[in-house]
Amino acid sequence: MVADGESRERRGFGEITRLGSGRYRARYRGPDRQRHTAPLTFASRMGAEAWLAAQHQIISSGAWRPRAVGAAIPVTLGEYATTALKRRRLRPGTASLYQRLLTRQILPVLGHEMVADITSMEITRWYLSMAATPTEQANAYGLLRSILKDAVEEGLIQRNPAQVKGGSQKAPPRDIDVLTIDKLNRYVAAVPARHRVPLLLTGWCGLRSGEARGLRVKDLDLDEGVVRVRQAVVRLPGQLLIQPPRTPAAVRDIAIPPHLLPALRDWMSAQLPRHPDSLLFPSSDGVSPLNDTVLRHSHLQARKAINMPGLTIHGLRHTSANLAAQQGATIADLQARMGHATSLMALRYQDAAIGRDRALAVLLTRIFRKIVAETLAPDGASAGRPTSLTRFEPHSKGNLERRRAGTSPRTPESRKRAAAVRAWAMENGYQLATRGRISQAIIDAYESENLPLSMRGRAHQSDGGRISPTQR
Repeated sequence: MVADGESRERRGFGEITRLGSGRYRARYRGPDRQRHTAPLTFASRMGAEAWLAAQHQIISSGAWRPRAVGAAIPVTLGEYATTALKRRRLRPGTASLYQRLLTRQILPVLGHEMVADITSMEITRWYLSMAATPTEQANAYGLLRSILKDAVEEGLIQRNPAQVKGGSQKAPPRDIDVLTIDKLNRYVAAVPARHRVPLLLTGWCGLRSGEARGLRVKDLDLDEGVVRVRQAVVRLPGQLLIQPPRTPAAVRDIAIPPHLLPALRDWMSAQLPRHPDSLLFPSSDGVSPLNDTVLRHSHLQARKAINMPGLTIHGLRHTSANLAAQQGATIADLQARMGHATSLMALRYQDAAIGRDRALAVLLTRIFRKIVAETLAPDGASAGRPTSLTRFEPHSKGNLERRRAGTSPRTPESRKRAAAVRAWAMENGYQLATRGRISQAIIDAYESENLPLSMRGRAHQSDGGRISPTQR
């Protein structure tokens, strides 16, 4: 049976199989009627053909001797792992991770073992010895298993001894601290001015730290109101690299919340003229990428100011996703905005929106009542009659309470005004619930910014200078 990605060519002597990796495996059936495989795979078909020709010549001359059954190819795991990884096309960050796993976890224990001598029991013991670091345990096991899979393909071993059930599964992600809008505003205000904008974009637009530090001047388009992710900064031992994002899905345009644009324009106008391709947030030399440790130092100051010692920079990204989910973003919306390659991560943020079920139900009722009110309006009286669902409206509990209190019943205008005040308050970072009374302080702030001087104070005189709990 030929595995996916393999193609086999039968010949007069032996067979050559092109593996999924692009390399070639050579096999032949010897005088002992057993199949024999070349000890290593070949980069080209010509190399495989040359090895088969040499084996055929040995058999024809009578000098062929069978290899002892089960005899191992004399290559250690350390030697083979180095060769196997060199053949892979790895991104610099991935290559650095693999080398660290080899150096720290795999080679000190198994590197001196012959590949053919490694047993499942040895691998299980090695795997269990890393239980204190579950993430590194899963990563190291996954790397070892993939290396031994290559050894199976190349005929060095008949079966992969890495058989730990669930060995590559990582521990469930821990809960990450996220911020409310009020705390996010206070966090941003506490960040030192020189690093405020990259952390602001991380918290409101969901950028990864490396993506924020990799932005170029032209990537912050304030005319369109978007930030474009086209590259990211990756930290390797002793150096910082700028490269494309880790997956095609991470290349994206993210809409900037409109209330941030005035401050971003002020910040941008205060910057010295720079080439569009230069880094938006460079290090102190003005050219090199900003080190993640420098940005983290400012983050630590800000999280201390809001008394959230467990907050990470990645928690700001989670905050952005949670806020979007709470406003009704779908899984597809979150996946696109956050740059996830799959929908699995977006599912985590959907949990944050579960508590909005009652608020959504109320919203549906508002829409229903709005349509009914428009239908029954004088200019649309002929559109239809009141239904049984609308006849109870004049006698609703809210209207009865207002009558007893001597206040005016709700009107379409008062509902519209209350909705406008609530939307303005949320857009400008005021902390308020999705239901209930809007405080007089918020109403005054709204009027001071949105109404002419001659109109201020009039809009809420009819209901005692407040928006009632039912006007939500």
